[in-house]
Amino acid sequence: MGTVADAALAEGGRVTGVIPQALVDKEVAHLSLTDLRIVHSMHERKALMANLSDSFIALPGGIGTFEELFEVWTWAQLGGHSKPCALLNILGFYDRLLEFLDQVVEQGFLKAVHRQMLLVEEDPAHLLRAIRQYHAPAETKWIRPTET
Repeated sequence: MGTVADAALAEGGRVTGVIPQALVDKEVAHLSLTDLRIVHSMHERKALMANLSDSFIALPGGIGTFEELFEVWTWAQLGGHSKPCALLNILGFYDRLLEFLDQVVEQGFLKAVHRQMLLVEEDPAHLLRAIRQYHAPAETKWIRPTET
């Protein structure tokens, strides 16, 4: 995250960071951001980031990245927001995850329309274009017995 923030700042961009106090105490905070918001917990962090965001893009990352992506995607699926959720699939990083998600659809645990809510591109410009064109589906999350 720091590398992305540094690159954006170097190009004159504005960067807002949200970090729990416990991480600030461990000297993990990026103090050169345009706007640094310190919160009490990770739950508060995620809620504030969700409120501040127009869309959500996951770059290659670890379990924290997965957890945050799946949470905002789930909120979208449940109708809590209509913001795009996306993966920047650099060098096929997310290919196996995408295969698994397709398997989840095939096995009836996820509707295809909700799988399609997760935008995926390998090229950043294409991903930004897809985000600008995104319209949330009106389909309900719940799978009825007649749909399985």
